[in-house]
Parts: sequence; C-alpha cells; structure tokens
Amino acid sequence: MTRLETDRLVLRRPVLEDLDAFAAMLGDPAVARWLAPDGRPATRHGAWQSLCATIGHWELRGYGMFSVVERHTARVVGRIGPLYPEGWPGFEIGWTLCPPAWGRGYATEAARRCLAHAFEDLDQPHVVSLILPDNQASIRVAERIGETLERVVTLPHLPAETSVLQYGIDREAWRQARRQGPSTGVRGEASG
Repeated sequence: MTRLETDRLVLRRPVLEDLDAFAAMLGDPAVARWLAPDGRPATRHGAWQSLCATIGHWELRGYGMFSVVERHTARVVGRIGPLYPEGWPGFEIGWTLCPPAWGRGYATEAARRCLAHAFEDLDQPHVVSLILPDNQASIRVAERIGETLERVVTLPHLPAETSVLQYGIDREAWRQARRQGPSTGVRGEASG
C-alpha cells in the first residue's frame, strides 16, 4: 500500500519533488535537535541522502515512511510511518514534522493511521517508537497512540552513551485500545 489517508492528511510514498520540503524540515535546528546524531541541521545534500534512504527503504523492505501532505494546502509537512533499518531494535513507527505543523495533532493522527497499517496490512506483532528522553512532545504522541515505555536502548547511528527510549505496543493491546476508542488530546506534537 503506497497511500494512506486521514481526515486532514494524505500519506504517500516520497518522491523526488519532496526534496525542498525535506531540506527545509531537516535543515531546521528545532527538528535537527531530535534527529541528527550531533543535533546539527542537515545540509541540502544531507536532506537528499535522507530522502534517498527513505525511498530506498521502500525498495528494500516493501514499506517505509510516508511523506505527509496536508489535504487543504497540498504541502508536504513531514514524514511519518514504518521503518526498520539494519540494527534497529524493532519495527518502528516514526514521525517528523516541520515546525509550522507542530501542535495541530498531525503526528498523532498520522501515527494512529500508520499503526493500523502496521498491524492490519503489514501483519506486525509489535511496533516501537524510538525517542530521545528530552523529547516530551514525541513521548506524548507515543502515549496518545497507546504505546508505553518498554526499555532504554542505543541505536547504531548514535554515540554509545546516547540513550533512547523505546515505547511500544503489541497488536493485541492495540486491538483492545481500539475497541475502547481513541484517547483525546492532540496538542504539542513535534518530531521523534
């Protein structure tokens, strides 16, 4: 499946024309703080490499992060979706939005849709989200979609002393939560 939809968003496979949006997002210091191993904003070339890696993930795994497009503006405002790079502790749903899209509930809305995609379409038994401990906005998104703190891990692209929180949920817990209905808060999202 290469396209998912929510009330306000279209999630589609990334394309070359997304480079400008990716470069602006990954070049923003507020975003880089949560993504880059050194916390430094990406250059345009770094954004190109990230876009190529995202597209390559689709080719290698058959799924990957989606470009997030606002329905009402048709603007690319981020990337959200499944990823499972080499050396990762599990199948992840990750999210990164450009700062103008923060605080609108987009991360929660899209992450919920991607979680359903992971469990229903990709038949995953368990999903994680990997978040730096100080990224409170992303922790709130993880909690809103039903994930709980599972453990502290290290990632292959980060210095060994950098701890990352692993939030996660298994398919049965997700099904139970869906039967009970989604939680309500939507404020304060960022990248994670």
